Amino acid sequence: MQNLKAVSRTGDDLTIEGSAIESLAGALKGELLTEDSPGYEQARLVWNGMIDRRPALIARCRGTADVVDAINFAREHDLLVAVRGGGHNVAGFGACDGGIVVDLAPMNRVGVDPQARRARVAGGARLGDLDRETQLFGLAAPAGVVSDTGVAGLTLGGGAGHLAHKYGLTCDALRSAQVVTAGGEVVRASEDENADLFWGLRGGGGNFGIVTEFEFELYPVGPEVAVTLVFYPRTDAMKVLRFFRDWFTEAPDEISGIAFTATIPESADYPDELHGEECVAMLATHCGDPEAGKRQMQPLREIAKPLVDMSATMPYVDLQRLLDEDYPSHELRYYWKSTFVRSFDDEVIGTILEKAQSCPSPLSTIDMWASGGAISRVGDDETAFGGRNAPFLVNTESNWADSEDDERNIEWTREVWASMQPYSTGAMYFNFPGGLEEGQEIIRSTFGSKYKRLAKLKAKYDPSNIFHLNQNIKPQD
Repeated sequence: MQNLKAVSRTGDDLTIEGSAIESLAGALKGELLTEDSPGYEQARLVWNGMIDRRPALIARCRGTADVVDAINFAREHDLLVAVRGGGHNVAGFGACDGGIVVDLAPMNRVGVDPQARRARVAGGARLGDLDRETQLFGLAAPAGVVSDTGVAGLTLGGGAGHLAHKYGLTCDALRSAQVVTAGGEVVRASEDENADLFWGLRGGGGNFGIVTEFEFELYPVGPEVAVTLVFYPRTDAMKVLRFFRDWFTEAPDEISGIAFTATIPESADYPDELHGEECVAMLATHCGDPEAGKRQMQPLREIAKPLVDMSATMPYVDLQRLLDEDYPSHELRYYWKSTFVRSFDDEVIGTILEKAQSCPSPLSTIDMWASGGAISRVGDDETAFGGRNAPFLVNTESNWADSEDDERNIEWTREVWASMQPYSTGAMYFNFPGGLEEGQEIIRSTFGSKYKRLAKLKAKYDPSNIFHLNQNIKPQD
């Protein structure tokens, strides 16, 4: 094999001897891909179609030993490292130019112990893999809202979804993790073993190592759940969002919900005369008895005269796939940016509705996630996650198809984010990070008083900052 031009951890050019690449390829149980390999072009893609990066190597790992070999190789050659679980991060952290991508996608096994209510989930599994196995036993882990999302990135960044009000964040259900450190060691993290690392993994991102297996506590959910999905005219938006705010302040834990501004798409799911209609919508889920859920959520369907009411009882796995077609892999361009807000008063609502009027893409939304419930009952210092005590999360999702529209969609998203800063707690939800243009400023602001503890943890497990393509925490003694 010929020598390979690559990029170092610090961005310098380097050359890796062909014999070293052959040695790694021979050691891996999975594939090692270069630009000349069949399958490279597909393997380098991530979910966000705006991310177009060309790694020098892609290590398609089939087990923890492959991950260890890939990390040891990267460290020994000072090679830039990106880690890909599901590849669903909007900032494209699972891709890089000129470095090595440690790709966990082949590691997607999920094993369930229904008696113990535990699931062991490999680092490349997606939510669809997790839900498929757990729902066989009427169980679920709190997770995200798109089935193609990687379990790993979601968990390490916190993990908000349809069960959050009742069962908390995804990271709150984590009970242990197997981690490959920057030094190539394999360690277990839990409340009883490497507890400092376990604390950091729950919201601290991929800073401390590569998680090759997660163990989650599971909860009884389904097989069917009551879902409220109702669209109201934009002219009633202030009334609807006030109701959403006030109602979720007192809502039962079983109900989790999101409100969002939107444009009704040109789809057979909606009446032709409503296509292109600007609206405000609510998506709420009751994770307990469906009949009780329908009764309790009925007020959400009667705030005003709906344009469309798609509320139904459905299998939980169908709920988890409900939004999938809105977020296709590789096809659209995505730029999402979030902030936790201290309150959701009329001024905040008015600002959101004003900004929604200038939205450049009919595929984009401004999402308002109700927090509280089980999320807020975990002490702020119990996990690394920042933003736990905010009552609402405001996330601007810009979604569009044409690269010529990149600038105006990104600029609009940043404008909405900036308009929320007077009301912000200072924290960002790092699974919706934009491009993290604010750098260390937003990272320090999000973690607050926990940042110093995280920086020391980083120095312990990754002193050379090998894992820095993430919401990066600088090592600090």
